[in-house]
Amino acid sequence: MEIMFAVIETGGKQYRVSQGDSLKVEKLSGEYKEGDKVTFDKVLLLNDGKETKMGTPYIEGVKIEAVFKEEGRDKKVMVIRFKSKSRYFKKRGHRQPFTKVEIGAIKV
Repeated sequence: MEIMFAVIETGGKQYRVSQGDSLKVEKLSGEYKEGDKVTFDKVLLLNDGKETKMGTPYIEGVKIEAVFKEEGRDKKVMVIRFKSKSRYFKKRGHRQPFTKVEIGAIKV
């Protein structure tokens, strides 16, 4: 039994998703509450188990429906710049915001 999956683009990144997946994506613009519907329409590839469709660049009429779970910030990433023998040292921390969604249905 083949599992239907798709490759979507959001926030400048690509994700392989199938029904029931939970994933962290770049923070989505707009106001969402827990349980709200989110739709991804930039589908690059769709595999239904029998055939694979590729978009140029996107597939027309295919949408991925997801449920908004939470919004937050990832672990801190330390960014260090250092040059030896010149007393140059810079240290900065950064926490990237994210949105967690659960994939509901792939509508063809």
